[in-house]
Amino acid sequence: MKKTIVLLAGYPATGKSYLCHKILEKLPDFVVVSQDEMKEKLFDQYGFDNMEEKVQIENKSWTMYYETMEKCLKAGESIISDYPFSDKQKGRIAALAETYDYQVVTFRLIGDLDVLYERSRKRDLDPGRHLSHLVSRYHKGDVLEDRTKADCLVTYDIFMDRCKNRGYGTFELGHLIEIDVTDYEAIDYPKIIQELCGLVEE
Repeated sequence: MKKTIVLLAGYPATGKSYLCHKILEKLPDFVVVSQDEMKEKLFDQYGFDNMEEKVQIENKSWTMYYETMEKCLKAGESIISDYPFSDKQKGRIAALAETYDYQVVTFRLIGDLDVLYERSRKRDLDPGRHLSHLVSRYHKGDVLEDRTKADCLVTYDIFMDRCKNRGYGTFELGHLIEIDVTDYEAIDYPKIIQELCGLVEE
């Protein structure tokens, strides 16, 4: 198998975690490097009382993310990572790929932004979503029964601004596979994953 970094990029609430799961069914040797998981663990570990402290923990999670990624690449492991990547991460990941001689494959998940906003809101209001994403003060064990009262819920305007101005919908590194996820039923996952298999086979 060719040494590969798979980036599941694109807009928020596009089913990146589901695609990751589908890829791992076919390519179980890939190692998942998740910035979101790292961030949530740090939020649980340290907690935060204001947005400044929250941002500090987020920055710490990015340091951990790149360190973990580099450790995997040094060991020759192929990795898969999902995030609404933008130019903020592009240079660092490109440099790591070049240093350790990895190919990069970007899945860019796009779709109708109104549909994606509704999915994003539904996800945020789901009790399974880590509460730390939705509030400006959090400590492990905190519960918010009515999540519509969360003070950091992403509004329609904020969601649209992020999607249109942060470069989520244009990010690419290496080989690009773009998927429109407006209608989940219309996505041919086997075909998409077969394309990836063709790229990673020696």
